[in-house]
Amino acid sequence: MSEQNEKNMLGKKISRREMLKITGIGSAGIVIGASGLPGILNAFGANPFVDDDDTAVNKIKFYGGHQSGIATPIPEHVYFVSLKCKAKTKQELKEMFQLWTNQSAELMNGRFVEPLSDNKLMPPADTGEAKGLDASHLTLTFGVGPSLFENEAYGLAHKKPKELKDLPHFPMDQLDPQYVGGDICIQSCADDPQVAFHAVRNLIRSARGKVTMLWAQTGFNSYPKSKNKKKETPRNLFAFKDGTENPHVDKPQDMNDVVWIQPGESKGWLAGGTYLVARRIQMHLETWDRTALQEQEATFGRHRDSGAPLGKTGEFEAMELDRKENDELVVPEDSHVFLAKQVKDRILRRSFSYSDGINPKTGAFDAGLLFLSFQKHPKQFINIQNSFGKEDKLNEYITHRGSALFACFPGVKKGSYLGAELFQ
Repeated sequence: MSEQNEKNMLGKKISRREMLKITGIGSAGIVIGASGLPGILNAFGANPFVDDDDTAVNKIKFYGGHQSGIATPIPEHVYFVSLKCKAKTKQELKEMFQLWTNQSAELMNGRFVEPLSDNKLMPPADTGEAKGLDASHLTLTFGVGPSLFENEAYGLAHKKPKELKDLPHFPMDQLDPQYVGGDICIQSCADDPQVAFHAVRNLIRSARGKVTMLWAQTGFNSYPKSKNKKKETPRNLFAFKDGTENPHVDKPQDMNDVVWIQPGESKGWLAGGTYLVARRIQMHLETWDRTALQEQEATFGRHRDSGAPLGKTGEFEAMELDRKENDELVVPEDSHVFLAKQVKDRILRRSFSYSDGINPKTGAFDAGLLFLSFQKHPKQFINIQNSFGKEDKLNEYITHRGSALFACFPGVKKGSYLGAELFQ
């Protein structure tokens, strides 16, 4: 590589193929290892990064104190994937996240992971199905599961937080092994389902040999607009509003109390991060559809159409669990909301509905809820879930089929990379 070419590399972002042309790799006898581009860049002392493009249409910033896709407004589509890590060394794992950092910034700018080459004798650098589409408010969120720290090849056992462990078995769980756990997760959210899928597809493609897909789930939400064009709380497939009690994402103190891990509350590398709970919940729609509306509302503890607590008219009115009429509680003791309120813990829900065709064994809809929540400690979710126990009336209509817990990195600073604090 000439001195001028090295200066050019440092001064601008270059693609993998441009790097190969400059260095003569592949034609001059220099061999690319499994580590790929980041290893080459580190060898030359360069640390280029892709910046946020503020001119991109429907753009969410990639860089910041926290990862995107947590406090940002919930878009209409998600592609969530859990991965098995196949990287052979800690260095390979680190370099994969370095590569994903630049690619994620490009994808969230509404661009391809790499510029396309004119050489049609090679596979395209990007799969291309998002060509002509804008950024679509794409957010990408990355987390690591407890099993990643158990691989001795990575030497990360001492970095594992004590609270990062598989979720306990809850009453009424009937988990399907094909929807449980994972070493790494990627949550890809966007206004367009093809944009969300394109991002995950290309990230996994670039990490071929280092990760394999364990399980995945698509999901969707629809948002009615209020008179002031503000998004209202979305409805699940039971037609009830989902997420009314969420903390205010625009209030830093609320988020610090509920979601963001503070320094000293866990391992140092997690400060500014959070924990992601993923639950795949089957909803028995046919049974629900035969249930009277009054019984449906008693199951949730809210009115279906307004989302208000039983006996009230406004969605965000106080629940008042001790309120009685004719010596009976207005909100039943076995309702979903009543039981959830028995603990003081709060979580940030970002759930999506899913519909995966027909269950071949029953002929019924294979549909339900991809429940995603963020909290600064897993016990917040665990306490709430345990409060439902076997008493929750909603148990008659749902079955928990999938479960996973991931620790989500803090945000990325310009010039750094995803999970840098973990690898330092």
